[in-house]
Amino acid sequence: MAKEFLTLDKISAYRLAFDFSNEVWKEVLKWDYFAKETVGKQFVKAADSISANIAEGFGRYSKKDKVRFYRISMGSLEETEDWIRKSSVRELITNEVSLIYANTLQQLRKELYNLINFTNEKLKY
Repeated sequence: MAKEFLTLDKISAYRLAFDFSNEVWKEVLKWDYFAKETVGKQFVKAADSISANIAEGFGRYSKKDKVRFYRISMGSLEETEDWIRKSSVRELITNEVSLIYANTLQQLRKELYNLINFTNEKLKY
């Protein structure tokens, strides 16, 4: 029987972050030029950075390096929450969309904590 290895697409935090960033992308595409250039670019970059840092951490060899990138991902999550609030206050997204995004990030925060804890507990180095 072949040993099954963990792959990036099997990490629920990564899948959730990846899907979320694509939802943000679709939403920002609807905005006018000024909103895209000011808030939109920053919002998309922050959201994209969540899954990108999970991916980069997954590709690192040492536990310390992996956890470092997972924590950077958590910082990107916090930044994304700020852009959600700004987008909502500036009426670029509806209250409903804001709530959906906030709930998704709440779930993602739990997934990231679980990923960090799993990495710290299961890896030797």
